[in-house]
Order: sequence, then structure tokens, then C-alpha cells
Amino acid sequence: MNSLLQRDLTQTDDLLQRVKDFSASFLSGIDTLPVRREQSSYAGFNLPEHGLGADNAFTKFRERFETHLAGNAGARYWGFVTGGTTTAALAGDWLTSVLDMNAADKDGPAYQVEIDALTMLRQLLGLPDTFFGCFTSGATMSNFSGLAIARQWLGVQLGVDVAQEGMGALSSAKILSCVPHSSTVKSMAMLGFGRNALVQLPALPDRESVDIEALKNYLEEHKGEPVIFVASAGTVNTVDYDNLEAIVALKKQYGFYLHVDAAFGAFAACHPDYRHLLKGWEWADSITVDAHKWLNVPYDAAMIFTRHPSLQLESFKNAGAAYLGDPAKDFKFSHYTPENSRRLRALPAWSSLVAYGADGYADIIGNNIRLSKQLGDLIDKSDNFRLLAPVRLCGVCFTTKDPSAVDEFLAALSARGIVFMTSTVYQGVPGIRAALVNWRTTEQDVEIAWEEMQSVYNSMECEKV
Repeated sequence: MNSLLQRDLTQTDDLLQRVKDFSASFLSGIDTLPVRREQSSYAGFNLPEHGLGADNAFTKFRERFETHLAGNAGARYWGFVTGGTTTAALAGDWLTSVLDMNAADKDGPAYQVEIDALTMLRQLLGLPDTFFGCFTSGATMSNFSGLAIARQWLGVQLGVDVAQEGMGALSSAKILSCVPHSSTVKSMAMLGFGRNALVQLPALPDRESVDIEALKNYLEEHKGEPVIFVASAGTVNTVDYDNLEAIVALKKQYGFYLHVDAAFGAFAACHPDYRHLLKGWEWADSITVDAHKWLNVPYDAAMIFTRHPSLQLESFKNAGAAYLGDPAKDFKFSHYTPENSRRLRALPAWSSLVAYGADGYADIIGNNIRLSKQLGDLIDKSDNFRLLAPVRLCGVCFTTKDPSAVDEFLAALSARGIVFMTSTVYQGVPGIRAALVNWRTTEQDVEIAWEEMQSVYNSMECEKV
């Protein structure tokens, strides 16, 4: 054995204690760190000819990166719909790395961890047991998987095995949606549909929810043609939902494939006041749910649920790999997901679900929504800002009094490091998105953020005088 490897093996306990102490210190002060730092410049770094050992590598990490770390997992990071990591999920993630189990292996406990986590998630979200689930790396791979299953379904309607024969028979295929997430369009490009295959249907006035009459008219005009519709259950700008119940009624009439992108909006199902937004999704063909958003587990983790595991198998099975077993006889998750090799990303979710249960997640969701509405009320009464849409759930979409000042405002806000939000454009107006999905966020954080927003904007106004 290499001498450095041998030495590190004997000093594993000491190294883990150093990492644990650093982690505890970082987490205890996360709310005092800048929420986001400006892009840093680094000197070049070369591969050492002779290794430094694990302890020195950790020291080098701290020397090179520690002063650049930000509290982007903290309570006032409101960009990109990023959740935090619950204490139990963190412990589960550490165990994932310690155990280093291949999640595709059915013979070990990794398989049962994933089965348990998926069972609990179905129960948390109110989905029937008829939905088969798998973990993926994020919403993009989950949407990719759902559309791959839809592609296979489309081929079946046309008498073609697309996974076997290719996309030739589907050259005229169209995918309908109203306000699709960018990952849906990205997946279309990766799957061979092409971005131009998107048919974007109109939304209801002042909404991001599909006009059901427009959908019905399209289906009537293309009667008899197999169709894929991607519904939104929580848009990124305004957390709006398509009317899933009405869409399902059309599905039963016209027989199209329904994929529901519920990346973070799925978790409205955890709360009795909001689960009605997902009424009807149990009839969907596939559903995207993202875990590193509102479930508050570490990157990277999401799930794909489907009522068509056989089509999923056809899309992703490994053919001619004897060491992976016969897909028709030997169940392995690697035959159902894009990745063959997968870390046990189900364990952080398993740990957090067991630790906090249905009540705990209902509290997280309810708290985030309450605080989002509190921020919305402050904006609505302000002279410096105005809402671009009603606050429906965990997202606040607004703009500055002068929308042309949005970029300047966000740059100044980010530079001060107290709160972070992202820019957007809503109905042609430059705007700002604040996504509150972190379990740590409190009423005090909203107050701190609001004071900071007011201070930044007033400073901008003073500079103009």
C-alpha cells in the first residue's frame, strides 16, 4: 500500500474529527456568513508530484477556499428555489459517503433504503402505490426520465419501439405545455425531440396556468394524434399550478400522455390547506419531484414517479451487460434510470423523513408559505416595490418601483450579502424572485431581509439626487 494511504488509514479518526469540528463551526455561524459572495479569482493550482496526505489536503482546502465560502444553505438564501439540509439529512448524507454503497445493488441494504424512502414519499405526497419511483440526480434528470417514458409511450401508439429503433418515426412529434421549466426544453433537446417540438399554449389572463379551452381546442384539432402534455405544478416565477383536475378530465377524453413537473410544488400536498392544488395528479403518467428543494436534503436528489415502469425499463435498460443481470429477470434500479452508477442519495431523504415525519414537513411547508405571504404584504404596502403576481405559496415575484433598476438593485443587494434573490422577467417586466423553501427561515429573517431591501433601495435613490 502507498505510504500516504497507509498513514491516512491509521489517522482516519483524527481527520474525521477535524472535518466534524469545521462542519459544526460552519453550520453554527451559517447565518452570519454572506449569503452569496461575488465571483472569486484564484491562483493556479497544480497536481502535486508527491501527495500531501489527507490532513494536509484538508488544510489546503481551508487555506484556498474557506474565506470564499458563503451561507447559501442558510435562512436568507432565496434564489433558485434552493432548500437547506436538515440535520437528519446531513447525517444521512455523511453516512452515504462513509458506506459508499452502490444504489443499483439489489443484494444489499441500499435497495431497501430506496424502497423505504420512496414508500414514505408516496405517503407524504398522497400518491397511490401504483406509482413506481426511482431517485435521480435532480429535476432535470427527473424531467428527462419522464419525457423518455413519454417518448416510448408515443412510439407504442405509433407501433414503434423508439428505444430500439430511434427517433426516426417521431420526427413530427410535439410536446405541449404552457410555462415549461427550462429543464423540460433541455430534456427535449437531449432526447431528440428538439426544442422546436414545443407547442407553447396560452395561459389564463395574468396567470402562468394553461388556458384549458386552448388545450381542448388543440386536442380537438389534432384528434387521433398521440400527444404529450407537460403540466406545471409550481412555476418558478409565481408558483402557479395548471388545473390538473381539468387536464385529467381532458386526458380521459383524448387519451394523451400527462407528465407533471412538480419539482418543488409537489410538497404542497404535505399541507391540508394547499393539497387541493394537486387534485387529479394521481392520474398522471409520470411526475417529477425534486428533493433538494422543498424536501430540504443535500444536492443532488430528485425522484421520478410513473405508472408505466415497463416503458421506463424499455427506455433505460442495460442490454448485453451480463454483470448487470438480465433486465427481464433481475430488478436493478440501474435498468430504470439514466445513471448506472448512483450514490445512495435516498439515504438523506430516508433519514429526514423518519426524523421529522408528515407533521414536520407540514410545518416546514406551512411556515415557508406564511413567511412568503408576509414578505408579499410588506412589498404590497411599499412605495419602493410592487408585486408582479399574487403570492400563492413559497415564491414572491415582484419588481422595483422603476423596473429598469432591478439589475442595479440586485447587484447592490447581493454585494452586501444579507439576502440573495434572483432576477427574472414576468410578462415582459424585469422582476425579482424570492423563493422561501429553507427549513431554517424565520420571521426574523424576513424582517432582516426587508430592512436590507429598503436600505439598499433608499441608498440607490439618494445616489441619484
